[in-house]
Amino acid sequence: MEYRKFGTTDFEVSPMGLGCMRMSGPNGGVDDRESIATLHMAFDLGINFLDTSASYGSGHNHELIAKALKGRRERVIVHTKSGSPRTPDQSGTRGGGSPEYLTRICEESLRRLEIETLDVFCMSRVDPNVPIEESVGAMARLVEQGKTRYISLSEAGAGSIQRANKVHPIVSLQMEYSLWSRDAESGNIQACRDHGMGFMAYGPLGRGFLAGVYRDLGQIPEDDERRRSPRFQEGNFEYNLELLAGIEALAKEKSATLAQLALAWLMAQGTDIIPIPGAKSRSHLEENVKAIDLELTEEDLSRLNVIMPPGAAAGTRMAEAQMTRVNV
Repeated sequence: MEYRKFGTTDFEVSPMGLGCMRMSGPNGGVDDRESIATLHMAFDLGINFLDTSASYGSGHNHELIAKALKGRRERVIVHTKSGSPRTPDQSGTRGGGSPEYLTRICEESLRRLEIETLDVFCMSRVDPNVPIEESVGAMARLVEQGKTRYISLSEAGAGSIQRANKVHPIVSLQMEYSLWSRDAESGNIQACRDHGMGFMAYGPLGRGFLAGVYRDLGQIPEDDERRRSPRFQEGNFEYNLELLAGIEALAKEKSATLAQLALAWLMAQGTDIIPIPGAKSRSHLEENVKAIDLELTEEDLSRLNVIMPPGAAAGTRMAEAQMTRVNV
């Protein structure tokens, strides 16, 4: 496996990372033993880059990863986000950019992960109530104290990226990016390249849509978070399925699955783009990793751009309330 330099760090990471969120929910059906077996398989296959968050499973995800890292810590790079504090009634999130919050979460993450220093500590959302200079300043002090090697941002707008880098080097941006969520092409990716940052593409399979998981709205469980997503609403969903048909035709020609084609497209966007698909089973992990060897020609890439150009998907990538908290 050919590894890629991660931003301005001294890390060499696999072309694809592993997102660990679904190993701790949010829709149930999680098997810790299978999750740990999946993590171990990822390491054995050469995947050395994990993405997690203090908020996943209220700490469960960190504790799970700690178990999987036993005896393997030096081989694996852990990127962990701060998460955002919940409202008292647990109905939503707010804030998360205060120095006090970021410091506390970093220390809690170290304890749960059972490590001495985080590899990369990421602020999950830019807090509109706290100047980003204050948030990044607090994270910079964590670097000085040896609690994290590097710091990063998630869902930050180009302007915030510029301001943050004036305070302390930001090594990467994590943002939703896929064939049907191409907002990052409107300035975020370029802002990262201006500063030599890496770019972590979360949601690379469109919450399962680009993997062909659901072909009918009736297949989605009633308690599934996708039920609240605009792109999975009646009318939008059917329109998006028509777009998916074109991608599926190319996947068949390439003897690949839909998921593999979607991941290969991301990796073809530049060596600084690292998709972080989630997987909570070894079978899904194996399918995803095979995308690393899938080569797409310029003709393939042009064809995909015609099938699903920026803005093609019907519906916003998140519900209205969530959209106010991204790309800030």
